[in-house]
Amino acid sequence: MDDFKTEAQSPSTTPQSQPVLAGEQRADVSLSPIPKRHQLHERIQLVTLCWTLFLAGWNDGSLGPLIPRIQQVYHVGYTVVSLIFVLQSVGCLGGALMNILLTQKYGFGQEIQLLLLGSSMQVVAYTLQAAALPFPVFVLAAVINGAGLAIQDAQANGYVASLTDNSETKMGFVQAAYGAGALVAPLVSTQFSQLQHWSFHYIVSLGVTVLNTVFLGAVFRAKTQDECLAQIGQETGEKGDSEESHFRQIISIKAVHLLAFFLLVYVGVEVTIGGWIVSFMIAVRGGGPSAGYISAGFFGGLTLGRILLLPVNKKIGERRVVYIYGLAAIALELVIWLVPSLVGGAISVSFIGLVLGPIYPIAMNHAGRVFPRWLLTGSIGWIAAIATGGAAVVPFVTGAIASKTGIKSLEPVVVAMLAAMLVLWTMVPGKEI
Repeated sequence: MDDFKTEAQSPSTTPQSQPVLAGEQRADVSLSPIPKRHQLHERIQLVTLCWTLFLAGWNDGSLGPLIPRIQQVYHVGYTVVSLIFVLQSVGCLGGALMNILLTQKYGFGQEIQLLLLGSSMQVVAYTLQAAALPFPVFVLAAVINGAGLAIQDAQANGYVASLTDNSETKMGFVQAAYGAGALVAPLVSTQFSQLQHWSFHYIVSLGVTVLNTVFLGAVFRAKTQDECLAQIGQETGEKGDSEESHFRQIISIKAVHLLAFFLLVYVGVEVTIGGWIVSFMIAVRGGGPSAGYISAGFFGGLTLGRILLLPVNKKIGERRVVYIYGLAAIALELVIWLVPSLVGGAISVSFIGLVLGPIYPIAMNHAGRVFPRWLLTGSIGWIAAIATGGAAVVPFVTGAIASKTGIKSLEPVVVAMLAAMLVLWTMVPGKEI
C-alpha cells in the first residue's frame, strides 16, 4: 500500500491546491471565510442527502411491525419470512458491485450521478410491494430495493466523507437522518399492520421515494462529484494512477475487509433488534399489537445518539468510545434478556439505540481517514454492501433458531454479536494505510 502514500504525498502538488489527505485531521483547512454561495450549495446538498438517508432508515424501520402480518397473510414461518432480509442483502451486494463497476467505467468523479439510478430502482421495488403480489414477487422486489439502497448509501456516505470541512459532524447529521426515517417508519407501519390493506404502507414508501428522486434530480442533476464539490468551493484531490483497477485495489486492502466485517456485525445487530424485537416483546413479554412502537423507540434512540453524543465522541476519541458504547449495549441487552418486564425491556431497547447510534457514522468517518481519496467512494460502497450482509445473516440466523427454540433466542444471539463486534473493532487499523 506504499504506492498509495507516494501518490498522495507527491511533491508536485502545490500548497495552495493540495487536498486534505486521508490520514490528516479533517478540520477547516481554510483561513478565509467560506463564501455564502458555497455555504448555501453545501447546505442544499446535505439536506438532499439527508432525505436519501431518511429513506434508507424508513426502509429498514418499516419491516419489524409488518413481520407478524406478513407471516399471517402469506402463511410463512420465521425462517421463510427471514428470506426478505436475505434477498434484500443480495440486492445490496449486487448494487455495490454495480457501483464499483460503473464508477470504473465512467471514471473517477462521476459517481454522484448514480444516486438517481438507485432511487429509480426503489420506485420500481415499492410499486411491486404495494400491490401485495405473491410472496416470491414480494421478496424479488426486496432484491431490487436492496440494490437501489446500496448505490445511494455508497454515494451519499462517500460524498460526505470526501468533505474537508468538519466532515465528522456532517456525517453525524446525515446518519441521524437515517435514524429519523427508521423512527418514523414503525409508527406508520404499525398502523398499517392492523389494517386490511396492510401493503398500502408501501404506497407511502413509494411517495417518499418519488420525492427523493425529484430532489436528487433537481440538486445533483447530471453533475459529477467533482463538479458538486466545486460548487461548495472544495478543490478535488488526486485521482491516483491506478484508476482503471479500482476493484482489484479495493479488494486487496485488508483494512477494507476488516471494517466491512465490523459493520456487517453492527448492521446485523441493528436490523435484528429493529426487525425482531416486536415479535420478542409480543411472544415473550406479553405485549399487544402496540408493541410495534418499541421498534420506534429503538430507532428514536439511534437518531438521538448520532447527534447528542457527538461531543462525547470528540472528547473521548472516536476509536475508544466505540468500546464504551458496545459494553453499554451488552449490559442493556442483559437487562432485556434476564429481567421479565415489558416496560423495562422497552426502555432498555431505546437506550440500546442511543449507544449504538454513533457507531456507524464513526466507522464511515474512520474510512475517510484511512483510505485513499480516489478509492474512498468505491471502498465505502463495498464496505456498506458487505455490511448489509449482516442485515441478512444475523436476522436470518435468528429466525432459523427461533423456528426451533422460539423467539426467546433473540437476546443471546444479539449479545454474542455485540461481543464479536468489539473484537473486530480491535483489529481495524487506526492509522492511514
